[in-house]
Amino acid sequence: MLIGELSRVTGVAPRLLRYYEEQGLLVPHRDSNGYRSYPESAPDRVARIRELLDAGLPTRDIRELLPCATDSGFQHCDHSRKVVGDGLHRLDDQIAELTRRRELLARQQDAVLAAPFDPDL
Repeated sequence: MLIGELSRVTGVAPRLLRYYEEQGLLVPHRDSNGYRSYPESAPDRVARIRELLDAGLPTRDIRELLPCATDSGFQHCDHSRKVVGDGLHRLDDQIAELTRRRELLARQQDAVLAAPFDPDL
């Protein structure tokens, strides 16, 4: 399968597929004419990459996880638990920070709504 077909099948732009290759996430074969040739399993791999990116994992973590990928998820590899755990920890930290910011902004909103209206401002 050539890059154009993989792009059509997955809905992922060729430029992004080439980026995945640069990051070591996709490994095409090169034909004698230099064209990228992807295996039949490439659409599933691209879907897995997209899913992990959507979950917030950086490409370096995804590169570590992909060797542990199975059709139904991930097998237990030495580093898979750490990579996923670290990703969850980062998300928990981000959620806590967003919650803190929301509480600060909500207090400001309460103060604004409680203040008397001054039409001259």
